[in-house]
Amino acid sequence: MSHKSKMIAPIVVTAIIAVYYAFYFGLIVAVVDSIWKYVLGVIPLVMIALLIWVCIERITEIRKGEEDDLSNY
Repeated sequence: MSHKSKMIAPIVVTAIIAVYYAFYFGLIVAVVDSIWKYVLGVIPLVMIALLIWVCIERITEIRKGEEDDLSNY
């Protein structure tokens, strides 16, 4: 199996979860009127940034040939 086909799953899962967080917390922020609006707006942005960072790390591992990194432990 090529490296490109192994990269599809992490990218798709990251995109789906990022859209979910943006939509779900966007609805909450639209309903809440107070300082909580900004607090609740920061949480999904941080989570989406972490998701993207983890996805980039996974893609780097796949490109290096470490498809099954659990076997190292």
